[in-house]
Amino acid sequence: MTTETTLAESFDGRRFTYRVPRVSSIGPGDFVTIGVAFPETAEHPGEALVMGQVLTRATKAGDAVGHGRILGELRPDGTVVTSGGDPFTSQDLAPAGAGVLEALQARERATLRIGDLHHSRGNVDALLQPHRFNRHTFLCGQSGSGKTYALGVLLEQLLIDTDLPMVILDPNSDFVRIGELLESASPGDAERLRELDVRVLRNDGEHHPVTARLTAMEAASQAAVLQLDPLTDRGEYNTFLRMLESATGPEVGAAAPAARPPSIATEGMLNPHSIPSALRATGEADALRLAQRVENLGILDWDVWAGVGQSVSEVLDEGPRAVVVDLGSLHTHEEQLAVSLALLDDLWADRATRKPRLIVIDEAHNVVSAEPTTQLQRLTTERVIQIAAEGRKFGLWLLLSTQRPSKIHPNVLSQCDNVIVMRMSSPADLLELEAVFGFAPPELLAATPFFHQGEALIAGGFVPAPAIIQMGARRTVEGGSDVPVPMPG
Repeated sequence: MTTETTLAESFDGRRFTYRVPRVSSIGPGDFVTIGVAFPETAEHPGEALVMGQVLTRATKAGDAVGHGRILGELRPDGTVVTSGGDPFTSQDLAPAGAGVLEALQARERATLRIGDLHHSRGNVDALLQPHRFNRHTFLCGQSGSGKTYALGVLLEQLLIDTDLPMVILDPNSDFVRIGELLESASPGDAERLRELDVRVLRNDGEHHPVTARLTAMEAASQAAVLQLDPLTDRGEYNTFLRMLESATGPEVGAAAPAARPPSIATEGMLNPHSIPSALRATGEADALRLAQRVENLGILDWDVWAGVGQSVSEVLDEGPRAVVVDLGSLHTHEEQLAVSLALLDDLWADRATRKPRLIVIDEAHNVVSAEPTTQLQRLTTERVIQIAAEGRKFGLWLLLSTQRPSKIHPNVLSQCDNVIVMRMSSPADLLELEAVFGFAPPELLAATPFFHQGEALIAGGFVPAPAIIQMGARRTVEGGSDVPVPMPG
């Protein structure tokens, strides 16, 4: 930073421009203070310290102009009060000190540390407001940006430093060791983690398996697993519906259960392997075709169907603090979708209890696709859309992570009030982010293609002001890792 004066001016009190006598180290995302000599009025004591944020860099001395936005007047207690849009000219601009930034974050109850404010002077922690995770959150970054590591930092902070229950759909087995602290972790972290009920469900022969109950899924979800279309497969679909009705039909005069739609789960049919024989026993042509469909698709060979043990939803019902569902331990994408749909359906069916829960979906484009191509994808996408639109009032909050924002359904993206953007080079994805997240300054989004690994733009309701940060170190063990490149012998 040059020792000569940097001057700023504003014509509307909302944005400012600045010139530097030499090339300056002040750059996009930096917080600055501007000492403004206002005319003395009842509103202004004559002088005020205005806080701003630089959006573009002045790269050449004298005639180059950078610009930024004014956040408001900085009061002695650390609050930033929106100014009345008063213009000013030729006022001193300087990087905001550590004390200013710390006071701002403290005033906004930002306590969840995820890294460092990258451009700050004085090594200031980057803090999020934990109570603002009662909104949906979106994290994105291209391959190599540090997205998975960053999601791990965020999840372990929420696990150790809050009481928020969570369920993590983990397609790449990246978070299966989130309950294991690194040796460098503090004694306080170790004590806290020992108190928590963190369960890892994994089909590896050692952990509780990742399972669902086909016969307990909603009727539409069962049909999607069977790839049944109500029109194209109308004969088989009608047989399927009649089978549901005969299996769950209430006594005369009794009301049907309100919580869940019918399923083919009865005391004698908890095992899905009994379905083909039950269908063949009817002797009907469409029932035979339905039995052949079940067998030809190989659905009954999936490892995902629960026998006498607990399903994922039943484990969740016991109230553990966190459940990691290792979808990566399943053999097919269809099995991953079936478990995800069964879990999401059950969470939604139980919404009236208003149990708070953060639903974390990594590689979310595989679950909530912008262009679903199968019934299973379509139903899963529709359920996430429903949770995104209505889940907040029931305590169901989403945290979605992906490499490709443009592949996430727009009806879900538009409901996210918090965003973390790491390195993104795709023009299409950047345009999507700019269009959806109006609270993220486009100038700072434009800087994301040049981010180093671990750098991120954070914006939205869970941060006092948009900021560029460097993600902090992990406190728990990473579950996955990159495949090493073979080196010459």
